[in-house]
Order: sequence, then C-alpha cells, then structure tokens
Amino acid sequence: MAEHVQTAPPRDPHPAYPVGLRLAGRRVVVVGGGQVAQRRLPALIAAGADIVLVSPSAKPSVEAMATAGEIRWERRRYEEGDLDGAWYVLVASSDPDANRTASAEAERARVWCVRSDDAEAATAWTPATGRSDGVTVAVLTGRDPRRSAAVRDAVVEGLRDGTLAAPRRRAGTRTGETPVVALVGGGPGDPDLITVRGRRLLAEADVVIADRLGPRDLLDELPPHVEVIDAAKIPYGRAMAQEAINEALIEHARAGKAVVRLKGGDPFVFGRGMEEAHALAAAGIACTVVPGISSSISVPGAVGIPVTHRGVAHEFTVVSGHVAPDDERSLVDWAALARLRGTLVVLMGVDKIGAIARALVEHGKAPGTPVALIQEGTTAAQRRVDATLATVAEVVRAEGVRPPAVIVIGEVVALGDGR
Repeated sequence: MAEHVQTAPPRDPHPAYPVGLRLAGRRVVVVGGGQVAQRRLPALIAAGADIVLVSPSAKPSVEAMATAGEIRWERRRYEEGDLDGAWYVLVASSDPDANRTASAEAERARVWCVRSDDAEAATAWTPATGRSDGVTVAVLTGRDPRRSAAVRDAVVEGLRDGTLAAPRRRAGTRTGETPVVALVGGGPGDPDLITVRGRRLLAEADVVIADRLGPRDLLDELPPHVEVIDAAKIPYGRAMAQEAINEALIEHARAGKAVVRLKGGDPFVFGRGMEEAHALAAAGIACTVVPGISSSISVPGAVGIPVTHRGVAHEFTVVSGHVAPDDERSLVDWAALARLRGTLVVLMGVDKIGAIARALVEHGKAPGTPVALIQEGTTAAQRRVDATLATVAEVVRAEGVRPPAVIVIGEVVALGDGR
C-alpha cells in the first residue's frame, strides 16, 4: 500500500513585496460599485485618497458615500483614459471586458492595479487588514485569503487583549514626555471580563498597583520584570492607606515607568478612582481611565438575576453599605430607597446587612422582599445565598457569608436561577 506523505505547498519564487501606501490627496480609481467596492472603499476614504468611482450602478451603501461627498461617482462604464493621474486602481466590476481594459491601461501607465476577479493578472494584492490602537496589521499569504484573514484576526486579537505583547515607546522621564498613569477597572473578578484596553495596558506595564478585588489571575500573566504592589483593602485586616497608594502612583510615574492601577469593578464605582485622579493631577501627572464592568450588574447577572425586568423593575439603584443607616456619616437616604419599587444593589454591605434590612423594613419595605447574596461573583468560588429582608441577617451568620459579596434586594431575585 502506498503511503500518503504530506508535503509542504510549493514556495512562491517571487513573493509579493509588502509596502504601505500613503494615498492622502492622491487619485485612486475604483472600477465597479458592488460588494468589493463596498468593503474596500472605507479604508481608502480613511486613508484620505481622492477617490473616483467608475460604475454604471452601485450598492446603496456605496451610493451613500458618493452622496456624502466622500467619493466622486462617474455613473458609466469604464473608458480608456480614466486612469490619467491615478496612483492606484482597484478593478472590481462584474464586467470582464471593463476589467481587462482597466488592467491593461494600468499596466501601460505603471499604476499598481488590484484585480478582484483575477489575482494572477493583478500587479498588487490587497492584504487582510486589521487595526488595534494605532497599529495596522496587514497579512498576505499568497493565494489563500482565508488564511490571511485568520492570521490577521489572531494577531489583532492578541494585540487587543494583551496576549501578544507589543510594548510601545514609554512615556515618562526616559523620553522627556509627561508621565501617564492608567486607572484600570478590572471587572468583577473573572479575568476574561476585563476590557480589551485594560488587558493591553497591563501587558505594557512596568508597575501594577493592584487591589485584592481586582482579577488576581491576570497578575500571573505579567512578565517577571513587572513590579506588583499590593494595595489590598481587606475588611478588618491590613490596608495600604490611600495616601500611600497615591504616593506610589506618583513616585513610579515620575521614574518614567508605565504604571497601571488595577482596581476591581469600575474605578469610579466606589473605587476611589477620582481621589487618585485628583492626586495625580495635583502632581502634574496625567491619567487615563479605563472603565470596568461593575460588579453591581455583572455579578447578579452571573447567577441569573437581572437588575431590571419588564413588568417587575423599571429601575435599579446601587448603594454602598460600608456605613450603617444610623451612622451619622451615611449619605444614603434609606427612607427614599424603601419607597422605590425597583431593584436595590448593595455593595460592601455584608457586615451591615442586618441594619440595612431593618432600616428598609422600618421605612415601609415588605419584610418578605427577596434578597440574594452573591459571594465571590464570577470567580470559581462563586456562591449564591437567598433570604428575605426579615431573615437575611440570620442567614448571613448561619451561612458564613463573607466579603466580597454583592447583595440584591427586590422582586428580580425571584426571577433568577436560585429560586
């Protein structure tokens, strides 16, 4: 029996030479107004090209580009001389004769020509292109456009989520530029729920000042040279004072390092992000804020509880429970919250939930109102405990519910998977 030996595809003796064309203000001719033009025109417009479309008809989206003045449209078949003054031509019509005529003229005029109908007859190929944060990725794999697109997608995705490290030139004292600190919301805990931009900035960091409630698994992915500073604010435990956090951000930024302040949830939802932004501004250091997915909506959603639902809750309110209702420092109007018919989400309220429940009931909330406590939401340790306003204090004690936990109060709790 003959063996089937897999061999590599033959090597192209003359591979395409990659180059980036700067087309701003330069004449580009597109022949044909169909699907290929619909896909390619936006990039040519973004490049600032002076675009002339030659085609008897065009798709509605292409026609809209002409109506908006982004391209000029000659509503006719291609004619000899249409390439006069052109730097680049895209031949993409459904008329074979027009395609051949345009291609032949391009050859005589030495104008680079892309042929959508015949790659072999073209003098240029369009790469599979993607962009991420100022980087353009262009991939050519000869005659395999699907592979080009797959490689392009993999590279762009890696750049976006930070798994493909591509550090940029650092800002800071090493270059004489103004230092910048990134305040990054890490989301509720699952490392997959950090934003693409947040993950990319982590991949570029020299120093990461991290909260306990940030996505800890992401820290394991950091290169060995990255300094990780523990800024944990553990209830009843040791804490890094906010002033010390501010000083650390300023010190490392002034040293020319790329600094990321990694916070749980969103930096501006009970995260003291604005305090840090103010401290940086006072020190003359710019900061960029990367919003994060707040645990107030994502953690209930992770256990099947919607914070709003048609016919059940038309609003939801998020409050901090770190100060008891009867504490003079409290800024929450618990009487007003008790009158609301929607959903109440309490963060940082596990140890005060008994007092919170009593205050709500005293102000008119029904004792039987459903309550759900979701501990370590979106992580492998996630668990949900259900109660009512009348029983929640005892249930917390009996079940040993500990922070971090998100508390959901309202009829939407009964819609979730745990009821």
